Amino acid sequence: MFIEYLSLADFRTYPQLGVALGPGVTVFVGANGIGKTNIVEAIGYLSSLSSHRVSSDAPLVRFGTGQALVRARIVRGQQATSLELELNPGKANRARINRANPVRAREILGILRTVLFAPEDLALVKGDPSSRRRFLDGLLTSLVPHHAATRSDYERVLRQRNALLKSARSAGRFTSSHESTLEVWDHHIAQAGAALVKARLELVQLLQPRVARAYGALADGSKLARAVYRSTLVGQLSDEGGPEPGLQEPAGGDGGLAGLDLEQLRNRYLDALRQQPRREVERGISLVGPHRDELELWLGPAPAKGYASHGETWSLALALRLASYYVLGEDEQVSGSTPVLILDDVFAELDTQRREKLAGIVAGAEQVLVTAAVAEDIPAALRGGQLTVVPGGVFDGRQTA
Repeated sequence: MFIEYLSLADFRTYPQLGVALGPGVTVFVGANGIGKTNIVEAIGYLSSLSSHRVSSDAPLVRFGTGQALVRARIVRGQQATSLELELNPGKANRARINRANPVRAREILGILRTVLFAPEDLALVKGDPSSRRRFLDGLLTSLVPHHAATRSDYERVLRQRNALLKSARSAGRFTSSHESTLEVWDHHIAQAGAALVKARLELVQLLQPRVARAYGALADGSKLARAVYRSTLVGQLSDEGGPEPGLQEPAGGDGGLAGLDLEQLRNRYLDALRQQPRREVERGISLVGPHRDELELWLGPAPAKGYASHGETWSLALALRLASYYVLGEDEQVSGSTPVLILDDVFAELDTQRREKLAGIVAGAEQVLVTAAVAEDIPAALRGGQLTVVPGGVFDGRQTA
């Protein structure tokens, strides 16, 4: 899979931009703040409907305008597909496939697959659990697009249940009316939550060997990298509502949840909820569920967060992205699905050894898009076509880097 052409209208700093691309490596070179990341951010957004830099759409639309357009022509095998996405802050985004009538934006999920590496990826290891949950759910949606609806359903029910809990807290007492209504929402959230947890568990089983493989290729191989899904359906809750942290990986990794079917997970969820009503009312929030779960990352005998060195942290963050690339590229349900690899200003952050190892691993991808402030930061294995980014545009023509 590769992007043949990209055009932007009123996206970030670009009133208009058109860039011809192709298979192999393309390096966008330009000074910091010039707009290199804006280009690859648009590609990432077209793929995932989310940005790796901001959580809302408004900053993506050029200041003073009301709408942004991202268009691309995608080639997968022998088939070319045109995508168009309208970003309408405050309103529903819309999309077109092959210039057909507009559809909901999420209808385009799965057509363009990308894996984006960026300096922000350090948060996958050092950040709070929400960063790792977003990582899982983003990859899940890329792999199985209908899981965007799974996550949306869960978030909708969670908001409704939390509103009820806040109402009970404001009332100062937990009445029989609250209790009966909460029981109804418990069944709704258990059904939606079980579906999301099951999908995440299956994804972590796919990721685990590939994370270990990628980390071994990037680091010296003396430590085994592991990813363990920790659920609030297993064990005690911490004061924050998530699983109690510890220095020992839980027996069985996921606590045996991976062996349960959807109905068994739902029942486990209901059992966990029934132990929490008073505590949840006191807090005014739901304390059990995938919104509180954690993807624990381990290097050897210790959790990576708080124990890994800076270099180990970078290697593990890169390994998570490479594992995503392997999972998507090995998806037997979609032919020609090898993702477009995007490396956004990553090499400036890495030492020489990690630069060379990462470049050697990704150089064989069908399409690799790289941004860099200094061309010399790019390892020789990735010095393909170079485009120079200037304020508001990109130099016409491609030069050899």
